[in-house]
Amino acid sequence: MVERTNDEDVAHQLAELLEALALDSTVRARLARFGGLLAAANARTNLTAARDAGAIAEHVRDSLALAPFVRAPYVDVGSGGGFPGIVLALATGAATTLVESTGKKAKFLVDVARALGLELRVLPQRAEDAGREPGVRATFASATARAVGSLPTVMELTAPLLAVGGVALLQRALVEPAERAAAEDAAPILGLRPLEDIGLEGDLRIVRFIKETETPQRFPRRAGVPSKRPLCLTV
Repeated sequence: MVERTNDEDVAHQLAELLEALALDSTVRARLARFGGLLAAANARTNLTAARDAGAIAEHVRDSLALAPFVRAPYVDVGSGGGFPGIVLALATGAATTLVESTGKKAKFLVDVARALGLELRVLPQRAEDAGREPGVRATFASATARAVGSLPTVMELTAPLLAVGGVALLQRALVEPAERAAAEDAAPILGLRPLEDIGLEGDLRIVRFIKETETPQRFPRRAGVPSKRPLCLTV
């Protein structure tokens, strides 16, 4: 009997864990392969804290919760090990751009896209810089970002990337009142308007903002400032 390698083992376990989800079998198989590729790469370099099939499956399920709301063209900010950007590209088929400033993570995303036959674009730069580039700024119909800062920070990083009418889909756990108030105050400054949250399992929710007017040219501010000095939020 031929023994499976660790990445093949993770892919097999992940495929079993995803069987309960209402997914096309081809999509499920490609998600499982992505999990195997992630496990193999993670063994060589630290890409994500998700290191086994169970943890990867949880991240995949969380990412898939965004799929019904993604519209093309779609951008993910701070894509890291591929959550949610790679998962949503596989699940939706939307034209996808991934913004990731860490070189080893950006390279992994390029390698995964090539291995899975995904025609997506990886921008190996900070979102503050991507948000000022012609052909990137004010281009996308939907944007996501995970674990890259407070709500006002993430809003400032995604709003410049959205075309008017585009929607920021920000997956969060509980949002503290001060953070919520700051986000609501920051929204019109960035050309955004809050939409109703979408509740998910437990405390998880998708906080949504639609872009109603062009984001002023002074946003995003220079690299690091949106995180250090979030709009309208005292930290």
